[in-house]
Amino acid sequence: MSLLFRIAFWVAALFAFVMAVLPHPPELHVWDKLQHMSAFFVLTALGRAAYPRLGWTKLLLALAAFGGLIELAQMVPEIHRDSQLSDWLADDAAIAATLAVVLLLERIRRRT
Repeated sequence: MSLLFRIAFWVAALFAFVMAVLPHPPELHVWDKLQHMSAFFVLTALGRAAYPRLGWTKLLLALAAFGGLIELAQMVPEIHRDSQLSDWLADDAAIAATLAVVLLLERIRRRT
């Protein structure tokens, strides 16, 4: 099962990166920050399932760095995208919130 989660995680990460650096991504007509938060919700949940022994701190830092990398890549003029600190903060908020819920669920599951 872990291999399946790892494949899903890396496919999702690649998809998120490609969509973030496409010069003209598909228009979803959804609030920009919700798109960021949804992507990092999925990445965090898959990351925890794929790498449960990594530890939540390392996962949080790795995904926050990935979000920062996306924003840095969007600074490249040829991509014609806007890099925004608020986008990175939305990514980080989603990572932290998702980890909080996942860790709570893991704690409840261990007690039962």
